[in-house]
Amino acid sequence: MKVLVPVKRVVDYNVKVRVKSDGSGVDIANVKMSMNPFDEIAVEEATRLKEAGAATEVVAVSCGVTQCQETLRTAMAIGADRGILVETDVELQPLAVAKLLKALADKEQPQLIILGKQAIDDDCNQTGQMLAALLGWPQATFASKVTVEGGKATVTREVDGGLETLALQLPAVVTTDLRLNEPRYVTLPNIMKAKKKPLETVKPADLGVDVAPRLKTLKVSEPPKRSAGITVPDAATLVAKLKNEAKVI
Repeated sequence: MKVLVPVKRVVDYNVKVRVKSDGSGVDIANVKMSMNPFDEIAVEEATRLKEAGAATEVVAVSCGVTQCQETLRTAMAIGADRGILVETDVELQPLAVAKLLKALADKEQPQLIILGKQAIDDDCNQTGQMLAALLGWPQATFASKVTVEGGKATVTREVDGGLETLALQLPAVVTTDLRLNEPRYVTLPNIMKAKKKPLETVKPADLGVDVAPRLKTLKVSEPPKRSAGITVPDAATLVAKLKNEAKVI
């Protein structure tokens, strides 16, 4: 079984994000970038499936600028066998990424596509669902447990009321949640081995996909700063302030 794992290059989660002075977007100049944490969980799960004998090959895919090669090398250091970079300088939106992944899935013919439920930069939570719709494959989102056996995937997912277990006929699309696993620490020997693993680069035009943005960002602004709290002498004053000043009751 071949597993395809899309990974995204994002601003590292430890970095304090700053908005550009003109409000056109987020400043990423000289900022540490890393693999999207949810995608890292997806790579780890695919690697565990391979180690358990359920998968034979893990292919990591990234879409974006040339520097995404670093993200793919990290995925290969975790356990992916090879990488594919869809190189473009165009700002990629979820639908464009889903179309690129659909084209690669048609080419690679994986039995399972496992990816993070969302990216921590745009928080769209759309790519996995769009990809499943384009492919016409069954999907399971927010997975907290995945088992693959006999051409079927059993996925436990988190819902508002608790846990829901789905049985999917492969091929299928699965998106990962935080509690699925804890990614392993990448060791130096594996980083060195990853440098020798094959990494293919293609362009969106090679896949016949138009990645032109369909949405336009009008303005990016920081959230308003919270004002300091105040102390009130009694409950009656509190109720009065909530009613007259905050206007929440």
